Amino acid sequence: MTAYAAVVLAGGAGHRMGGRDKPGLPVGGVPMRERVLTAVADASPRILVGPGPAVAGVRLTREVPPGGGPVAAVAAGLGLLDTEVPAVALLAADLPLLTRPAVGELLDHLHRTDVDRPDSGGRPASGAAISDGACYVDGSGRRQTLCGVWRPAALRAALDRLTVRRGGDVTGAPLRELLAGLTVREVTWHGDGPEPWFDCDTERDLRRAEEWTR
Repeated sequence: MTAYAAVVLAGGAGHRMGGRDKPGLPVGGVPMRERVLTAVADASPRILVGPGPAVAGVRLTREVPPGGGPVAAVAAGLGLLDTEVPAVALLAADLPLLTRPAVGELLDHLHRTDVDRPDSGGRPASGAAISDGACYVDGSGRRQTLCGVWRPAALRAALDRLTVRRGGDVTGAPLRELLAGLTVREVTWHGDGPEPWFDCDTERDLRRAEEWTR
């Protein structure tokens, strides 16, 4: 498996959870943020963007300004990555069903090129189109962009373009605006168990996740 880093976004306000520290809520007795970080235990570095608390072996940083939204959080995480890191998993902190095999599947797809796929005659396709990222899509075809892996150089270039378009301030910018110009390989989940992008925004979601982890 190729080397990669992980940036876990944990700065949301958790309004639908009554303002509680949503990533800190337990599923199966383990806080969701720690379940996500465990799924990327082989990433280096692992970066948690949010108010914390700190987790052993994980670098903690904060978006500027605090609560400034997902793009600001991505910028904070990218700022701690060395330029030679070939891939970064970009993940929400409330994905309690995420697993290491699910992350590995994304990495495999990221590092494939179109030349890997044969043409109609069984020959390798010409060219070598390279994706900027790979993320899961759900049954309706919606991209789960915070359950994906990306090339850091592509994210940095996209962030620079967005910063210029927004006059130097990406506070409140939606993630879809950052990723809009990138080439994304969409991945359908065929693994065992529930979808790895299942996130917990409500008490009902937490109860469903608890059932799946029993």
